[in-house]
Amino acid sequence: MRLSAQTDYAVVMLSAAARHCGVSGRLNATLLADETGLPLPTVQKLVSRLSAAGLIESARGTGGGFRLARPPAAISLADIVEAIEGPIALTACVDHGRHDCCIEQSCRVKPHWNAVNGAVRSTLAGVTLATLSTQPEPA
Repeated sequence: MRLSAQTDYAVVMLSAAARHCGVSGRLNATLLADETGLPLPTVQKLVSRLSAAGLIESARGTGGGFRLARPPAAISLADIVEAIEGPIALTACVDHGRHDCCIEQSCRVKPHWNAVNGAVRSTLAGVTLATLSTQPEPA
C-alpha cells in the first residue's frame, strides 16, 4: 500500500501550515510553496481540495489566503488521507455498491476487511498535525 504523491504533499503542506498556526493570520500558496519546496501549482490545487474537505479555510482578495480550519491537534493524518484519497479501504470489495469481484459470493476473507480497514484508519487517526509539525526527539 502506498499513498499518492498528492496525499504526501498535502501532509507536508498542512504540517508546514500547522507550524504557522497562531503565529500569523493567513498563509498564502506562494509562502507555503517556498517553505516546502512544492511547486506552486501543486500547492494551489491542494488548497482547493483541502478547502473542499473542510480542513482549511481560504479567502480570496486583499488579506486573503488560508488557514487551518481546526487546531493542529484536531486534524489527523486520517483526515488528510481521506480528503485526498477518499475513504480508507484496502480492497474494493468493502465499497458499498461494488460487486465486481468474481469470488464475492464465496469469499471467506471479505468479512474481515472492515476490521483491517478500521485498524489502519484508527492508526492514521492517532497521528495529528500537532505531532507532525514538531521536531522528533533524537533517538
